[in-house]
Amino acid sequence: MSTSPLRDFVVAVTREVERDAAEAQRLAAVRAHLARLVARDDWLPDELAQPHPQHYRQYLLHADPLERFSVVSFVWGPGQRTPVHDHTVWGLIGMLRGEEVAQNFAYDAAGCLVPTGPAQRLRPGDVEAVSPTLGDIHQVSNAFDDRSSISIHVYGANIGAVHRWVYAPDGTRKPFVSGYSNTWVPNLWDRSKETT
Repeated sequence: MSTSPLRDFVVAVTREVERDAAEAQRLAAVRAHLARLVARDDWLPDELAQPHPQHYRQYLLHADPLERFSVVSFVWGPGQRTPVHDHTVWGLIGMLRGEEVAQNFAYDAAGCLVPTGPAQRLRPGDVEAVSPTLGDIHQVSNAFDDRSSISIHVYGANIGAVHRWVYAPDGTRKPFVSGYSNTWVPNLWDRSKETT
């Protein structure tokens, strides 16, 4: 298995974050790169695609050394879901395997947190965006009760170190830092086993 598609993606996103672009332009450019990455399902190391029986896993695939972006594989066991949460930074979610359902939330005029719009179902190859300017509060779940699903996320920060919020049904929020499920990241730069 070659991680060269992930390496190519990391190089492309590094170039994008080096440009002084507005969020909309950055999201559009990175979206195209992420769509190419999740269009093929032959590059994610098996060790970074393993579900946990009780909770979802967030595996770090790459963190920019200046923490301008990070790439994560989000692995869902059957029926697993996140709490309602935010990100505080821009992000893109690309569906690699299985399917996810995402429900957006916002505060209404009375200050209550309520679902907004219909839930969105992501299928392999689909890419969606989140950000404080687009809508940043949502809950995500594996669409399946009998199998795993995997999505690839790219965020405009080292997402495992970002101070964020989870939201209770009454709209109150609690701080959290997600961290990562893995203690090592794939070596994207060793080309010794690649064939020409």
